[in-house]
Amino acid sequence: MDDQLKHQLSMMTFGMSDLGECLEAARAIRDDDEESWISAWSERARSLQQRAESAERHGRRVSAGDAYLRAATYWRASLLHFSRSDDLRTRTNAISAYDCYDRYLALSGYPGESVRIPYEDSFLPSYLYRSPEAGREAPLLIFFQGRDAWPEDTRWLYDGAIRRGYHCLAVHGPGQGLALRLNELPFRHDWEKVVTPVVDAAVALEGVAPDRIGLMGLSFGGYLAPRAAAFEQRLKVCVANPGVLHWGESVRAGLPESLGDALAEGPEVFNAAASAVTARSPLAEWFLRDSSWKHGVSTPYDLFQEFDACDLTGIAGRISCETLVMDGAEERFSAGQARRLYDALDCPKEFMVFDGASTAQLHCQNGGTATAAEFTFDWLDGRL
Repeated sequence: MDDQLKHQLSMMTFGMSDLGECLEAARAIRDDDEESWISAWSERARSLQQRAESAERHGRRVSAGDAYLRAATYWRASLLHFSRSDDLRTRTNAISAYDCYDRYLALSGYPGESVRIPYEDSFLPSYLYRSPEAGREAPLLIFFQGRDAWPEDTRWLYDGAIRRGYHCLAVHGPGQGLALRLNELPFRHDWEKVVTPVVDAAVALEGVAPDRIGLMGLSFGGYLAPRAAAFEQRLKVCVANPGVLHWGESVRAGLPESLGDALAEGPEVFNAAASAVTARSPLAEWFLRDSSWKHGVSTPYDLFQEFDACDLTGIAGRISCETLVMDGAEERFSAGQARRLYDALDCPKEFMVFDGASTAQLHCQNGGTATAAEFTFDWLDGRL
């Protein structure tokens, strides 16, 4: 919860949150209490949405757009630490978030539009941001988030892209955002099956240079993007932020030793051990429930089988496009994985580490997104 609060505060730079509103929400949240989390953020979102609707009715477009934008942020925030998939709010809050976001785009003139990317017998909800600075043909950066965050919250990335003349396509993949909460699509380890239809759609877009398409994944996306790049040959560059070679190993590194030992004993022993741990730890209970929902499994053992399937060992060497692997000196969620991915690559590559001097040393540069944008796009410029 503390990490996610920092995430909300960091969006103040773009007018997507405000300090007093975030602190007021935080004051109402109790440790490890999902209900207090969703209630606090929903209250802020509902209040702002009502103000936005009133302003719009009275013709105050700027005030309405600004309030809709922050309302959308807080509707999304309400679901970041809430994983009761059978609770009606999981769906209604998501719909409210994007009703508000679309009204913001319509009123503000920000160059974004919602698109639906065909995917198997469903679609991937996405947003295309066209750069006003682009020429007749421009590069396109495709990106997605990871296990928790929403791509619309990653404004430092799409805003940084369009200001530099890149178009940007922000994708809700299976297991993420609206694709999970509305279309009920869970994660899959073979992420190339997700990215290939996205690239198919991208190359058909007017004004996109088909030979200048980049792919970036954040958090768990630091595994997903390189996995796709190992099979999708139309990518010019790939960025993993932070890089992850083996997702299962990174998750197991945070387990109690007893639970790690139980995993080797098979499903019955591990499921029983996991049940005992979750009875003592609200964080563990939330993580296993949340992850099981997002990966579409019903038992802790099956979940860890899914985690272990997310393994680039023996696959990373197939990546041919130039690849940037990012890491943070205080990375806690996948410590050591970025270096392992970098070492496994045979393509042109670079390793970028954010340390304390940069103030962007946390996971996905949380709280240091201005620095993240500077270094990310300085690397992309001239390559994409």
